[in-house]
Amino acid sequence: MNHTKKLLIIGFVWPEPNSSAAGGRMMQLISIFATNGFEITFASPALDSDFMVDLKAFGVEKRTIELNNSSFDDFIMALNPDVVLFDRFMIEEQFGWRVSENCPKAIRLLDTEDLHCLRTARQKAFKENRTFEVHDLLSEEVAKREIASILRCDLSFIISEFEMDLLKDTFKIDSNLLHYLPFLVDKMSEENLQELPSFEERKNFVFIGNFLHEPNWNTVQYLKETIWGEIKKQFPEAILQVYGAYPSQKVLQLHQPKSGFFIMGRAEDANEIVKNARIVLAPIRFGAGLKGKLLEAMQCGTPSATTTIGSEAMHGNLPWNGFITDDIQEFAKHAVTLYQNENLWKQAQKNGIAIVNECYQKNKYSDELIKTINSLLNDFENHRLHNFMGSLLEHHTLKSTKYMAKWIEAKNKN
Repeated sequence: MNHTKKLLIIGFVWPEPNSSAAGGRMMQLISIFATNGFEITFASPALDSDFMVDLKAFGVEKRTIELNNSSFDDFIMALNPDVVLFDRFMIEEQFGWRVSENCPKAIRLLDTEDLHCLRTARQKAFKENRTFEVHDLLSEEVAKREIASILRCDLSFIISEFEMDLLKDTFKIDSNLLHYLPFLVDKMSEENLQELPSFEERKNFVFIGNFLHEPNWNTVQYLKETIWGEIKKQFPEAILQVYGAYPSQKVLQLHQPKSGFFIMGRAEDANEIVKNARIVLAPIRFGAGLKGKLLEAMQCGTPSATTTIGSEAMHGNLPWNGFITDDIQEFAKHAVTLYQNENLWKQAQKNGIAIVNECYQKNKYSDELIKTINSLLNDFENHRLHNFMGSLLEHHTLKSTKYMAKWIEAKNKN
């Protein structure tokens, strides 16, 4: 008789799918494992939030755990999971050694979300007003930690093909340790467009994004200080509504109804807002991974205007559902044209559906994922034998991280 496979997810935070793309992705992963018969426990050292999802409603057991506390060892030994999924490398650093010590046979997976080292290095280059070069990553402190974490795990989920290539070419990581897993959504058809608000029924430009995420805050500043003025020159009646979770006082101060610039705060239902907007503006200047807001725009039949970074690795060789440019004047000009030209707008909508169906098919990617995990479960010893750098790092990390954690725990008791 087959036993039910157990998955433990250790979350950096509790999932908030309405606040961020990361929360949405985590719920996609939970759904794949649940559909494939895994019994899921989600544990996190984070505090509860008002906007976290009700995990019990998805059949997932919720457990609060503590950092630097051996109570986790008792918890994981009692649970004895077959698979452990770390949500971001910082969580693997904290709990990876405890998992490998207490449940050495458990498959260790890492969901990178996006490459933090890439986002950090690009942000640094942007702040220093220079062009980002791939070799910047090699001196990045975060890269050393993140790559070590990827090497210690049996498999890491990589959300972007650009990042897959970067890991293989720049960091020379064996492709057996990496698994390409973009956002996963249902197939769409042109009939779906009939159910969405039409060109005439929609109005306004919209930007949507969690303000705790630095690239989003930077984008809103860029819109306010540079791009919006250019758009208003060509289209004086234009209105931009900026939505996002966790707006700070700095964000709220940008609210300026006179110039058509509205800070709206948290979106009750992001989908509804994007569906009723005519254009999504996302002039993102640094970042990594895939942009959930731009995929959501495609699903809502809403064309978008973005930058090279915004669209990176998102559309294969297919035409964008709107336009991509890094030039300020071009951006403003195209945004206004797309807003006013119904034929162009409808073509952009169709491009979005083609991208959703070609690049983000849930069935295709979820089947491949489960197949890969099952083969790891059947042959993890051989897989680990061929990951010498990983076992070498694990050996040394186990020692250093373990004693650091034990020292902190002892200190906390005193």
